[in-house]
Amino acid sequence: MAAPGGKSEPPQLSEYSCSYVVSRPVYSELAFQQQHERRLRERKTLRERLAKGCSCSRKRAVGVLKSLLPILQWIPKYQVKEWLLSDIISGVSTGLVGTLQGMAYALLAAVPVGYGLYSAFFPILTYFIFGTSRHISVGPFPVVSLMVGSVVLSMAPDENFMTSSSNETALNTTVVDSEARDAARVLIASALTLLVGILQLIFGCLRIGFIVRYLAVPLVGGFTTAAAFQVLVSQLSIVLNISTESYNGVLSIIYTLIDVLKNIGNTNLADFIAGLLTIIVCMTVKELNDRFKHKIPIPIPIEVIVTIIATAISYGANLEKNYNAGIVKSIPRGFLPPAVPPVSLFSEMLTASFSIAVVAYAIAVSVGKVYATKYDYNIDGNQEFIAFGISNIFSGFFSCFVATTALSRTAVQESTGGKTQIAGIISAAIVMIAIVALGKLLEPLQKSVLAAVVIANLKGMFMQVCDVPRLWRQDKIDAVIWVFTCIASIILGLDLGLLVGLVFGLFTVVLRIQFPSWNSLGSIPNTDIYKSIKNYKNIEEPEGVKILRFSSPLFYGNIDGFKKCIKSTVGFDAIRVYNKRLKALRKIQKLIKKGQLRATKNGIISDAGSSNNAFEFDEDVEDPEELDIPTKEIEIQVDWNSELPVKVNVPKVPIHSFVLDCGAISFLDVVGVRSLRMIVKEFQRIDVNVYFASLQDHVIEKLEQCGFFDDNIRTDILFLTVHDAILYLQNQVKSQKGQDSILEAITRIQDCKDSLELMEKELTEDELDVQDEAMRRLAS
Repeated sequence: MAAPGGKSEPPQLSEYSCSYVVSRPVYSELAFQQQHERRLRERKTLRERLAKGCSCSRKRAVGVLKSLLPILQWIPKYQVKEWLLSDIISGVSTGLVGTLQGMAYALLAAVPVGYGLYSAFFPILTYFIFGTSRHISVGPFPVVSLMVGSVVLSMAPDENFMTSSSNETALNTTVVDSEARDAARVLIASALTLLVGILQLIFGCLRIGFIVRYLAVPLVGGFTTAAAFQVLVSQLSIVLNISTESYNGVLSIIYTLIDVLKNIGNTNLADFIAGLLTIIVCMTVKELNDRFKHKIPIPIPIEVIVTIIATAISYGANLEKNYNAGIVKSIPRGFLPPAVPPVSLFSEMLTASFSIAVVAYAIAVSVGKVYATKYDYNIDGNQEFIAFGISNIFSGFFSCFVATTALSRTAVQESTGGKTQIAGIISAAIVMIAIVALGKLLEPLQKSVLAAVVIANLKGMFMQVCDVPRLWRQDKIDAVIWVFTCIASIILGLDLGLLVGLVFGLFTVVLRIQFPSWNSLGSIPNTDIYKSIKNYKNIEEPEGVKILRFSSPLFYGNIDGFKKCIKSTVGFDAIRVYNKRLKALRKIQKLIKKGQLRATKNGIISDAGSSNNAFEFDEDVEDPEELDIPTKEIEIQVDWNSELPVKVNVPKVPIHSFVLDCGAISFLDVVGVRSLRMIVKEFQRIDVNVYFASLQDHVIEKLEQCGFFDDNIRTDILFLTVHDAILYLQNQVKSQKGQDSILEAITRIQDCKDSLELMEKELTEDELDVQDEAMRRLAS
């Protein structure tokens, strides 16, 4: 009885609280289909499909329009009173963070910081209309910005803009024409953004959003961690305010790090102290925001606060003049007119743009799905490709670099109460105010502060290293993918490292399929449950039967592995057994011709007292012989599991049937079907029957299409379950034993009859001999 006022505990169910008994016929696939008619699927012709796809109605047109313009789905349902205030607060908070991050991530993209403000503004305008996520904050992201920067630096290095200059202190010195360099880099970044947008739009129109599925979580984790390391190294020179060369490609991060260490003696203390304090303060406050996020209604916008303070200190102390600190200096006020990027550069950046397009999309969709799951709505992956494609194409005409979403900025937008992309539009308005009115005020800001803000936001990506031990415990292959992708991306660069990691990940998938798991099965007594004999105790194998469960698709890549699994399960090689039996028959035939053996209906016997010169040692035990060697077949009964009268090592075959559990075989190809057919025939030649159980309907259709069945391989070898096959075989064995006992009795009767006839014949002959002797005596 439960205590008064207390909660009663639910009743505990015992381990075997219920059971069931089923009585039904033993079903082969043929018997089941005859009793339960299969539903025929209506297959439409190509013309019918095109006619249906091209048909138009008002409802269909509205549906297509809403899918292309998702804003039409949620704007009519927008709850102004409940959501508008939250979206405004969220938009202002996100806009302040986005303004600062846009400037900071411009350093990664190797363009002037002012262009980062454009990249934080223009992509939002189009995603608001075409995007399906309600919570992501569209704009620059460190990893993507760094990938853009690597392309920019490779196509417009400092060496291409060296000019000679003379002044009072140094005559005919070589300096970098920074204005020409920055202008060229902005054009390259804009062209890259346009090309990335075109690729994303094409991917979306072709409905290949599934491509992101091949970027597994371990692969993305290793890649983003490597990107975080590259971001850190690239920002060190800015925090220290030292000059380094621009490196790109294989081992570029190593060369950059060596260059930084060589020039570390030239560190500007003002920039170093400002950067170090910014990193410490930002990381500390961010940790407090995470720890007390349930108590703090709005996260503290520490980046904005630090930027305002740093700008005021830099302006008041005149750090540029007094301490030679590196400052932003010039931020364009207002918007530049739209311009067509140089499309002639597309051929030089096509490979890199493909990887950037996929990575940018993958990051945005993965972040968007997290919040879509949390708030119970769906994200259309193909529409997201289209939305970001249009956003990047639009942004490319306004001197922007590639946009995706940032985890930290999206977290701010969601945690401050953002409900829809209205918050994104308001954040864009804040960025617009910064572009128009605040550019002059931010010019004294130290670049080291912006670089420090970037570094402080890398904590989450660096913490992914802690996932490796957990992955190793859960799945060692996933852990290896993580580590391999991370190392490859650090050494080879982000674009090539991502490609190598992707290929390696796919290679591990091929290996898993090529070397699949398999089990030799036995039954739990008195049940229809079949489990691995290695994994469970008290498992019984049916006498004279082996059962194999193969857990993989069967195709050309793993046929050899499948055959090895069969050999391990049954304990012999069917081809070798057949070859050895042929060899033994040839030697037996020799002995019969020489009169040293006799073939009878009951087997082979040797003549007493005759020497057998045909006894030979079997020297080529492991070498298979040709199957097509002609031999004269003799109708004799040979017990192949007993000792033979010739010295040929014929492997024992202790089974009469082999059952293949096909429940885990999801598909077959032509090579797989042909191999199955050959395996069945190989076993049939040595008097072992092969049966298939638990085949899926489409696998059976594939067998029929590829001509698997004939006069020798009939459909009655297919069974609905493993248990059906075993019950059928057990019944067959009982019937065979009954027939054998009847034949044995008939044979004994026949043998007795033959003996009586022989005795009568001998007695008659003796009697005739006695009579003849008596007649001869009488005659004499």
